[in-house]
Amino acid sequence: MPGDIATVLPLFTTLITAQELAESATPAWRIFDCRFDLRNPAFGRQAYADGHLPNALFLDLEEDLSGPCTGHNGRHPLPDPQLLADKLGALGVSSNTQVVAYDDVGGMFAARLWWLLRWLGHDRVAVLNGGLQAWTGGCHPLTTVQPAVGEAQAFPLKRQDAMKVDADYVLSHLHSPEMLLIDARAPDRFRGENETLDPVGGHIPGALNRFFKDNLNADGCFKQLSELQEEFGALIKGGDAHNVVLQCGSGVTACHNLLAMEAVGLDGAKLYAGSWSEWCSDPARPVASGPA
Repeated sequence: MPGDIATVLPLFTTLITAQELAESATPAWRIFDCRFDLRNPAFGRQAYADGHLPNALFLDLEEDLSGPCTGHNGRHPLPDPQLLADKLGALGVSSNTQVVAYDDVGGMFAARLWWLLRWLGHDRVAVLNGGLQAWTGGCHPLTTVQPAVGEAQAFPLKRQDAMKVDADYVLSHLHSPEMLLIDARAPDRFRGENETLDPVGGHIPGALNRFFKDNLNADGCFKQLSELQEEFGALIKGGDAHNVVLQCGSGVTACHNLLAMEAVGLDGAKLYAGSWSEWCSDPARPVASGPA
């Protein structure tokens, strides 16, 4: 029946405004607080306890949205997909569940959950545009009440591994027209200056720099889609988005650029999840410094 089909179509698949969330959310939706601080890993959980969106659950970048570090796979390696799928199912996410992710830094960490869910084959996921600030700025309440999780759901794992590449792929395509590499880190870190998170400064040879914060206005909301479309179109020079590989320091803020591209219809770009922190762990891999 047409009505049955409509219930399983994606509702929000890239961005959702605070007003849309307030008006559209139902008890069946799952809202996840993804706040985190790279220099203070305990921050997110404490911030959640101090106040979060009603019915929101908390997911930690390092405990939930990353796998174990080996010293050679980056600072935030991808989690085991089956473990993540099982965790999401236990938190009430099924194939038909609309998921919304938010943080307090313009989607910096929420975009990681957005990408992970899409990698697992779940398209009904969006990032709250403007995050916590947009929610409270719209006079919507916060709460300290921990919501009941409810009944566990079956989360079908449908891995989309074409969405990602590994270090070997990047290395073998360094000088190929079939790959356009875009680094989401701040310009100074891209140039090899002021590196405080990784042991080596610089960038992958041939990469272009698109600081993820350039996707945002001063209020922390994403720029108008027409503006983002123009900026990313100029960056890839009209090339095929399927040839674009996004990376950053550890595979987190690269997802922000992926989200921006998807929001403006530039579909098919891939994530190099290990990113710079994995790349620079092997001294045999080439390193560049200075501007692109």
